[in-house]
Amino acid sequence: MKIQVYNTLTQTKEEFIPRKPGEVSLYVCGVTPYSDTHLGHARPSVIWDVIKKFFRYQGYKTFHVQNFTDVDDKIIQRAQEEGVSALEISQRYIDEYLESMDALGVERADVYPKVSEHMPEIVQLVETLIEKDHAYATQGDVFFHVASFPEYGKLSKQKLEELRQGTRFEVDPSKRDAADFALWKQAKPGEPAWDSPWGEGRPGWHIECSAMSYKYLGTEFDFHGGGNDLIFPHHENEIAQSEAATEEPLARYWVHNGMLNLKDMKMSKSLGNVISVQQLTARYPKELLRFYLLSTHYRSSLEYYEGKIEEVAKGWNRLNDTILKLQEDLVRANSEQPTDLDQKTLEKVAALERGLLEAFADDFNTAMAIGILFELVREINAYKHNGGNHLSVLQKAWDVFVLYGSDILGILQLEKQEQEGLVDPLLNLLLELREELRRTKNFALADKIRDQLTDLGITIEDTPQGPRWKV
Repeated sequence: MKIQVYNTLTQTKEEFIPRKPGEVSLYVCGVTPYSDTHLGHARPSVIWDVIKKFFRYQGYKTFHVQNFTDVDDKIIQRAQEEGVSALEISQRYIDEYLESMDALGVERADVYPKVSEHMPEIVQLVETLIEKDHAYATQGDVFFHVASFPEYGKLSKQKLEELRQGTRFEVDPSKRDAADFALWKQAKPGEPAWDSPWGEGRPGWHIECSAMSYKYLGTEFDFHGGGNDLIFPHHENEIAQSEAATEEPLARYWVHNGMLNLKDMKMSKSLGNVISVQQLTARYPKELLRFYLLSTHYRSSLEYYEGKIEEVAKGWNRLNDTILKLQEDLVRANSEQPTDLDQKTLEKVAALERGLLEAFADDFNTAMAIGILFELVREINAYKHNGGNHLSVLQKAWDVFVLYGSDILGILQLEKQEQEGLVDPLLNLLLELREELRRTKNFALADKIRDQLTDLGITIEDTPQGPRWKV
């Protein structure tokens, strides 16, 4: 099946054609580790986790590089405030980020390069740009000369002259042009610095990613990912300096996710309006959080507010309830006399599976895929409601749920989650008491137990196999 990808560079969907047959290489801009990992960081991480798993299901081998920007003004400021080294601050929050992603079920990247460990590669790339007259040194700084790269602006679709007139650039008398950006910065007192041909200093933000992606992926790779807030200037500048140095394209497909907004405002550490992943994973199952993050197409913005997770949990619970009941039905179907094979339902399940595959192949449309999973819920529930219990139908539905809902999306709990403490035995005792009241025709008291449990958020379902409860 052809996979269509929306490419920010061309602003259109394109058929995915890998640089190397059977392989997918990708570089995703990672976090600047100076504070707790928040839900905005989680969104691209979960998205790329799903994309990788889908490609592997399609038979591709993936290689994923995600950097840590551990040399940055905000890290330095935090270190000075705490009286520790900048690398101590960054390592603390790198560890916290990885733990947070583990808690969300995000598979780790193949390589997590740090800026601080790649100074030789960065210096060498800057030297190459100077040798090719794309960069110049002045008073300990090195700048990329934007005018030397005629294609500047091709990613963000902004014209250089319009950017100059709009004063989008920092005014610096040592620059040849206001649009020129720093490749190397002269050391300042009290800040970490490294040796270079231009004196002690540290790299500019953009050159870091170019050097690290070049080291691990070469001059051209398949995907470059990140939030759409990185299109300009970060990714625009990456393209300029990388392609000026190598004279080859940097990435084939530029994939950008929309922002996660808190009350119509971008969630950002600098704004102080973050919701940490650790806070959320302490309150909610990882599968529910992934369900929320994937329920909107990755290119669209995603809204968060207090109570939002509880809202989406209603649908998520319905999906998981069907899975747990289907699991029980499969066990019974092996021991009971089955109904005749319903070929029509089997064909519908197969058609929904094709729809899931098409949704993923259409620019990784997780929102559409989740919608199709709910269609499968309705189909299989209707089949069982009408007395269907053929193992072939139930097994096919189960296999589809497991592959797409669990293995790729990671939004399903395939096992019943036991409640802590005495909740299970107490609720089961109440259900037994309610059944005894119903047998003795004390319906008023039986209904009172049911209604008060409902008020507490616990639903009782009366089934042929006996009553069941769920939160």
